[in-house]
Amino acid sequence: MYELIDSINTALNNFIWGVPAMVCIIGVGLYLSCRTGFIQLRKLGYALKNTLGKVFSKNAAAQGTITPFQAVCTALAATVGTGNIAGVAGAIAIGGPGAVFWMWISALLGMCTKFAEVTLAVHFRERNKDGDLVGGPMYYIKNGLGSKWMWLAYMYAAFGAIAVFGTGNATQVNTITAAVDSALINYGLLSEGAVATCNLIIGVIIAVLVALILLGGVKRIGQVTERLVPFMAALYILLALGLIAINIQKVPAVFASIFYGAFNPAAVTGGIVGSFFVSMKRGVSRGIFSNEAGLGTGSIAHACADTDKPVEQGMFGIFEVFMDTIVICTMTALVVLLSGVAVPYGQAAGAELTIAGFTMVYGNWVSIFTAVAMCCFAFSTILGWGLYGGRCVEFLFGHKSIKIYTALYALVSIVGATVDLGLIWGVSDTVNGFMVVPNLIAVFLLAPVLLKLVKEYFSK
Repeated sequence: MYELIDSINTALNNFIWGVPAMVCIIGVGLYLSCRTGFIQLRKLGYALKNTLGKVFSKNAAAQGTITPFQAVCTALAATVGTGNIAGVAGAIAIGGPGAVFWMWISALLGMCTKFAEVTLAVHFRERNKDGDLVGGPMYYIKNGLGSKWMWLAYMYAAFGAIAVFGTGNATQVNTITAAVDSALINYGLLSEGAVATCNLIIGVIIAVLVALILLGGVKRIGQVTERLVPFMAALYILLALGLIAINIQKVPAVFASIFYGAFNPAAVTGGIVGSFFVSMKRGVSRGIFSNEAGLGTGSIAHACADTDKPVEQGMFGIFEVFMDTIVICTMTALVVLLSGVAVPYGQAAGAELTIAGFTMVYGNWVSIFTAVAMCCFAFSTILGWGLYGGRCVEFLFGHKSIKIYTALYALVSIVGATVDLGLIWGVSDTVNGFMVVPNLIAVFLLAPVLLKLVKEYFSK
């Protein structure tokens, strides 16, 4: 049965991440960039000024909302996670160093795509029965495209409700247990025979914490993520910068391998990765997995922001993709490629490859710090996707379904900690692809509304 499911998923994955996703991601991103005059580049300085400038803002949010900075932290909590650590390493292993180049290209276009998603989500949001602001792809389809497109909204919400259990929870918990196990075993604090019991305990603890935070609503999620995200990002960036500084003389050669390998992967990987399209596909899909530009999920968090300026909040979308992929994913790639760790080209790889890169340069002691960073990354992702799943389930089944969903979502943490997730990673990647298509169709159709909002905002 496992082999049958795996073969079906492989076929679906190859299809959805083939022509359909590439056309939607590259096509819509390029279309929006051209129509907005490449706003992600023209207004990058403006976006950074108006996002970083609010980091220390302590203004309270109105009832049923969170502050704009809490919104971006909640969205970053979901995007800055294992995609930055495991996803980048996996992209390099399967697609070669050139996959990093295609991650950059997807991010360049994705900055505009996410700007559009966030702007539309804030513009077309509504309030639920608790008075909380709710929005996202299903709502801008419903309120922007009308009843004849509701099937598209339901399709997106259904795939979103499925994806959260794998992408947002089980795979993240599995990353936490792998990081903790690795650190404890390195220091002789955990035997191989006790790993299963340790993982079960970790799973139960995470399940309880997730349930308590999610049941507190969007405000509690925002309060946790605005503290957790800056800390975890700073810790990881400092470790990566130190490694880069130690190997600074190798940096030009690594960048050369990235650019050359993007178009001729065989020359960089010794012929193991020979297909240009494999490198591009892996880079784009893992880029989307990391920054979520095109998935539309981040816009769900931004729709909760206490603001009446959709375009201004959209600037946070540009900032997110820039920080996630251009900064953090690039650092992960440099950790892997500069450290001298043996990359198993043509084979699946994940967080263990990034950890190996750190330990090769710093020694085993750094496994403690990487474990802490990865736990923060993964746990924050669980919280962000917990909000996304709740909104999707609420859209499909009504407000009363949220508590049942929260209980199930928390329990999945135990499953993620105790079982092999090889297939779940693959299925999650496939479901993400099926979320991309309906979302980007809607964003494309709503482009005239976006252009009108941009014009009105900057004319003032």
